[in-house]
Amino acid sequence: MLHTLTLLRQLNADEFTSGEAIAKLLGISRSAVSGALHRSSDYGIELERRHGVGYKLAQPVEWLDQAIIKQHLKPNTPFCLQLVDEIDSTNRALRQECAEPGTVLAAEWQTAGKGRLGRQWIGSLGGSLLFSVVWRFSGGMTRLAGLSLALGIALTRALEKKGYQGTGLKWPNDVLCPKGKLAGILIELSGDALGPADAVIGIGLNLRLSPEERIHADHAADLSDCSGPPPERNALLAAILNELADILPRFDQDGFAPLRTEWEARHLWQGEQAKLISADGKESRGRIIGVAEDGALRLAGEDGLKVAYAGDVSLRKVNAK
Repeated sequence: MLHTLTLLRQLNADEFTSGEAIAKLLGISRSAVSGALHRSSDYGIELERRHGVGYKLAQPVEWLDQAIIKQHLKPNTPFCLQLVDEIDSTNRALRQECAEPGTVLAAEWQTAGKGRLGRQWIGSLGGSLLFSVVWRFSGGMTRLAGLSLALGIALTRALEKKGYQGTGLKWPNDVLCPKGKLAGILIELSGDALGPADAVIGIGLNLRLSPEERIHADHAADLSDCSGPPPERNALLAAILNELADILPRFDQDGFAPLRTEWEARHLWQGEQAKLISADGKESRGRIIGVAEDGALRLAGEDGLKVAYAGDVSLRKVNAK
């Protein structure tokens, strides 16, 4: 079946393109064009249709472009970039393929993207960055505590360098702005406890959310909620990869400890009263006083200091619903 994204790539937001012209270009029938474009709403894409004239995008889409991304990458960046239109999950694909370390897989659209604790990750076509990276760590899984925190630093560094202000972090793996969650990180590990370990790192970043997506994605925000320029997807993806190329080998060598001070400075919930909720519903309350050298959260409560590790726990402000 003809893929809708193939046809959407033939359209722009500046002028109408006739269905006949698309059919001729792709060697398909006019009815096939109409049927495929009828499914554009499945991807959150709104089309303007004019009888006898054709179709155009209601809003422009900056498609991922290998050449443009590479133009913005630093020399000798240790990544092999792959782009796909649609996939169930970039993390799942890289795991199933046993992809080589350094592989980056970015998708225009994910049908089964997920975040931490198995939550669904909602992304829109052209309105988000959805990608995964494979990285090999020489020290094994026991030395990877704090990895998600280090990755959050890389994301906020990239956003700052592209001109976005007011972003920060929430333990253990969220990138926030004052209006909500901008990005999330999912890490899936394989390998040995003491020997080499591979991490598949999934990242989702909201560039532009529709009103419907804001309703369905709890406390979500996008880059329009930050002070900064209109997002350029290709340049921003390259900026994030540049920061990952710097922080991942440093983390492999030195761990999280050298990044601890910077992370605490970027932590938007630092000093806040909060509660930790475990998978079985148990709560621990206290004031967030920072993180340990291995990335564990430090919570000062009435009954003393509590330390929590990223896992099946969630963190909420005490006054949050």
